[in-house]
Amino acid sequence: MKALVISGGGSKGAFAGGLSEYLITVCKREYKIFIGSSTGSLLVPLLSIGEIEKLKVVFTSTTQKDIFNNCPFLLKKVKGVYKTKINHLGILEMFLNGKKTFGESENLRTLIFKNITETDFERIRKNDVIITVSNLNTMGVEYKEAKDCTYYDFCEWIWASASLVPFMSLVCKNGFEYADGGMGNIVPIYQAIQKGATDLDIIVLKANENTKRRLPVRNALDLTTRVFSFMLNQIVTDDLIIGRLEGQNKKIKLNFYYPEEDLINNSLIFDPEQMQKFWDYGYLVGKKNNPECRVISMA
Repeated sequence: MKALVISGGGSKGAFAGGLSEYLITVCKREYKIFIGSSTGSLLVPLLSIGEIEKLKVVFTSTTQKDIFNNCPFLLKKVKGVYKTKINHLGILEMFLNGKKTFGESENLRTLIFKNITETDFERIRKNDVIITVSNLNTMGVEYKEAKDCTYYDFCEWIWASASLVPFMSLVCKNGFEYADGGMGNIVPIYQAIQKGATDLDIIVLKANENTKRRLPVRNALDLTTRVFSFMLNQIVTDDLIIGRLEGQNKKIKLNFYYPEEDLINNSLIFDPEQMQKFWDYGYLVGKKNNPECRVISMA
């Protein structure tokens, strides 16, 4: 049984979109299971019903305003490189309004409901589509299957899975507080295997080998995002170790795909032009790393 697993990675999800386009349209991979965490959760629902062009339009046109109604940092592009600084007024507004996070991503919720229609959902729930979320009350990871959800709940689970606190909204559902699925399981390989997958295509939105040295920390916000990146990188490492061991024990085929270098330092920066490049690059990486598919495409 084939499965597509897509990790978290914010705006780097565009890379996974392009790579998935190649695997589905050129390699003709017919997946039975689609499972994502964080930005992966934004991708797998529409991928499961073949709405790749629709997904591409969304990922390559999204801006900061489409994600945040109150962004905790301010952006400035200098010689093609984004610089960030703390949005003091925005964070103060959040505290004065009794909010629990530095920023708020209600606009992302609106974007999800806009681009996944009820008609789409009826098609999605015919497949095994799984969303990863982190429950901050039970301190555990939960997996939400489309076939077990209503349309409204499914869209909210996607929102919760992609909400990296404390920079984005804390999602309250059923008396619990939920946050980004990547905080608990950023590459849900093990869960795909537990669902019966025997042949997995796994897209990891982190370079396989990271030798790039980052610049010194500039401010408190930069330090916070750097610490989060460090912790998430360690979770990725743990998930990959667990997934590989489980795959070896059960003799399961695991196909890994990575960007060849880090795409961006701050994955909460959403620039349409940049994400178009990520998408195109993902497609090329898929082509480069799957010689069997290259033969198919040339035939």
